Amino acid sequence: MLRSRLLKRLFFVGILFLSLPVLAAQVDTLAVPSAVMKKQLKAVVIVPQSYAKSKASYPVLYLLHGGYGHFDDWIRKLPDKTLLQRLADQYNLIIAMPEGEIFSYYVYSPVVKDSQFETYLTKEVIGQIDKTYRTVRSAKGRVITGLSMGGYGSLYLATRHPDLYCAAGSMSGALNLDMSSWKLPPESAKGIKGEFEKILGPIEQSPDRYGSYSVINLADKMKANGQPLVFDCGVDDFLIEPNRELHRRLVFNQTPHDYTERPGGHSWEYWQTSLPNHVLFFANVLKTNGTTAQ
Repeated sequence: MLRSRLLKRLFFVGILFLSLPVLAAQVDTLAVPSAVMKKQLKAVVIVPQSYAKSKASYPVLYLLHGGYGHFDDWIRKLPDKTLLQRLADQYNLIIAMPEGEIFSYYVYSPVVKDSQFETYLTKEVIGQIDKTYRTVRSAKGRVITGLSMGGYGSLYLATRHPDLYCAAGSMSGALNLDMSSWKLPPESAKGIKGEFEKILGPIEQSPDRYGSYSVINLADKMKANGQPLVFDCGVDDFLIEPNRELHRRLVFNQTPHDYTERPGGHSWEYWQTSLPNHVLFFANVLKTNGTTAQ
């Protein structure tokens, strides 16, 4: 009787093991030195299973982290630790997650001369990824998205560099840097305002500078570029209003885009739900461009 129960238990464990997903995608940590900032930074890169047995060139999704975070946030903080690997395998995508430090906003800072993240992302990171991996080395094979600060950075960089990315997205993006419609407690808002002043200077002295850096003011440039755009925000997110404002401006100037509001706030649970929708959107763009890996 005991032997029979043991065999049944082993059989059940075996069936359970076979039913678990097999994560074949490879996760690398890549050094990406920066000549413009005179330091070495890192990126997490996920390479799909098919890469090793293929001679094809692969499209790349650049996935940016949020404020007060680092390059490995996406791999460490998602509740589903298998999601990124499964998306890489499902869509035959290389996923690159570069460092943006805790509050660079991925811009070229006019105040801090060694904070040149726009140059770093658009030249040095892309150059290192293309050098290290077998990639589609044109805009037709590059897409970019991110969360919060990274959502801002994705739309900002793609709009300013349409020659580098064929589509862009944002999840819960901080799209107006003057913070005029952010729904935050006064103390939190004061702390973030101080961080912005470190990279852009005091807003009272340079209000036009903040306006020029704000993504909501790039709607006409987005229309002129014609890049496919996808962005979303949770209805309980403190950044919902700037996302609605960008949506309104794009509707007004008749720029095609995919905008969604979903239940949820500024959380990893929300971004875990959002990311697969972005990747599906990008996969369709890449398929239209003929740059999917075969």
